[in-house]
Amino acid sequence: MSEFWLISAPGDKENLQALERMNTVTSKSNLSYNTKFAIPDFKVGTLDTLVGLSDELGKLDTFAESLIKRMAQSVVEVMEDSKGKVQENLLANGGVKENMKCLKIDLTSFVTHFEWDMAKYPAKQPLVNVVDTLAKQLAQIESDLKSRTAAYSALKTTLENLEKRSTGNLFTRTLSDIVSKEDFVLDSEYLVTLLVIVPKPSYAQWRKTYESLSDMVVPRSTKLIAEDNEGGLFTVTLFRKVIDDFKIKAKENKFTVREFFYDEKEIKREREEMTRLLSDKKQQYQTSCVALKKGSSTYRDHKVKVTPLGNPDRPAAGQTDRERESEGEGEGPLLRWLKVNFSEAFVAWIHIKALRVFVESVLRYGLPVNFQAVLLQPHKKSATKRLREVLNSVFRHLDEVAAASILDASVEIPGLQLSNQDYFPYVYFHIDLGLLD
Repeated sequence: MSEFWLISAPGDKENLQALERMNTVTSKSNLSYNTKFAIPDFKVGTLDTLVGLSDELGKLDTFAESLIKRMAQSVVEVMEDSKGKVQENLLANGGVKENMKCLKIDLTSFVTHFEWDMAKYPAKQPLVNVVDTLAKQLAQIESDLKSRTAAYSALKTTLENLEKRSTGNLFTRTLSDIVSKEDFVLDSEYLVTLLVIVPKPSYAQWRKTYESLSDMVVPRSTKLIAEDNEGGLFTVTLFRKVIDDFKIKAKENKFTVREFFYDEKEIKREREEMTRLLSDKKQQYQTSCVALKKGSSTYRDHKVKVTPLGNPDRPAAGQTDRERESEGEGEGPLLRWLKVNFSEAFVAWIHIKALRVFVESVLRYGLPVNFQAVLLQPHKKSATKRLREVLNSVFRHLDEVAAASILDASVEIPGLQLSNQDYFPYVYFHIDLGLLD
């Protein structure tokens, strides 16, 4: 599953024993895989500051999740010809250690091997400053995303309009890719070549009557140069001074003169514009065979330490990376930007989750700061109800009223503004990595 539950409980002896009981039950019942979630010691500040940060982090959490989902969808749109490879390109920075910064790993591995990035978000700074750094970073990414995707959408719309003109019927489509110079009488003071659309059932009638529709029509000057499901495009050459008369007579016979005069420069310009737009669109995403074959890389010659809470059959260390992804090789600028900044936004989002756990744990459990955060990954959707029952049973002692209210929705928790469905005896946050669902 792509779902995680991030919880915390006080770090005293009684609750550490409760965590062990939870781990034993969930392991034996195959409900979830659990690991400790490391959170640094932050500067606590005042109670008023923490209360304010709790509200701000909630909003920032929602904003960050929305942003990375929009970025994931943008990757889908840009990789329209390789949608099966999208998930392989939604990766995160592999770690904060100097020899791991260049690595990209899948999102699940990043969450389960999470380490706070001290270089980017120094834990010694006041919490307000850390949150402000994250907020500004995400706001800048969103601003850039809007401008880049708007430019790409405009390009795509223009190209689609041109493509429609090249695939419509003979009445509406562009003729620059159909006609050639040899189809027209050019540079003549007296003669001109017109294009006439003739319904398919009327081909014989056209060939029999076109010379007599008006005076001064050049005999045997018609030629079929294109067809669609409804009719054909014929040329006819006549004297310029009878154009209007010929158009009237053609209309009376249900032949349509297409307004078109051959201009070699204009046709060349239109063809070059189409080629340029196709090239511009393609350059936004050029498949890197190397990158797509390798997909999501794991760890190269390094191990990532994870402190497991159980499940000895499951390895605690990361896998060895056999290949390093060729960063950005063969990719267009938009896809490359999306991949880099998706990673940045995703990493920021998980740091926000860590901050929320810290702030809510201090507010809930008090000072001095002493709590244990745990990441649970439910094994299957059908197990989530049972997993919740286990958690509520193990940590019931933390808040008897809240635990009772979960079983009985009619019980109100005095002073609590949240709905009972959002409140548990323990601190709880949800992480859903199903960004493309």
